Amino acid sequence: MKIAHPSLLIIPSRRRFLHSGATLSAAAVALLAGRPSLAAQADARKGDPAADARILNTALAAEHEAIAAYQLGADSGLLRAPTRDLALQFQGHHKAHVDLLAQTVARLGGTPAEKKQKYNFPTGDLKAEADVLRFASGLERGAVSAYLGAVPLFGNPDLAKAAASILGDEAMHWAILRQALGEDPVPSAFVS
Repeated sequence: MKIAHPSLLIIPSRRRFLHSGATLSAAAVALLAGRPSLAAQADARKGDPAADARILNTALAAEHEAIAAYQLGADSGLLRAPTRDLALQFQGHHKAHVDLLAQTVARLGGTPAEKKQKYNFPTGDLKAEADVLRFASGLERGAVSAYLGAVPLFGNPDLAKAAASILGDEAMHWAILRQALGEDPVPSAFVS
């Protein structure tokens, strides 16, 4: 199983994405996705910082879990050096997500979610590098789905764009992990 060295990965600039000028409201995104009831909810919640903070806190809790999961993988002794380096790079991305999400929750008047003392990871099932990669891949896939569901719920379009940017990062992680497992990195034209 060949894994691209982290320095060979080309990740588009978030700033370029966020300043591309393409702006849709959460309601417009929901309508485009064929979900008019979500569109109505998004319009009704527009400007509700407390609701946005709750969504962000859910994402923050998942990001804390991802950091712990990548640490588990890095410390497992099951990953070869290039794979371990990649896991730590992805963990660094999740740490950056935590910093941004925690600051934003606080700015919105909320209390940022804290990391748990212990996570219930399937450590007994992790016996080889592929097991660790499959575990991480599953977490990244879940993150993609969670962010995809959350983006149209934000009342603040800037928060929706930021969440979509994180979604893109999670999708790249998932694709790279699938490739490392010898799976098609992008098996479909759409994610769900």
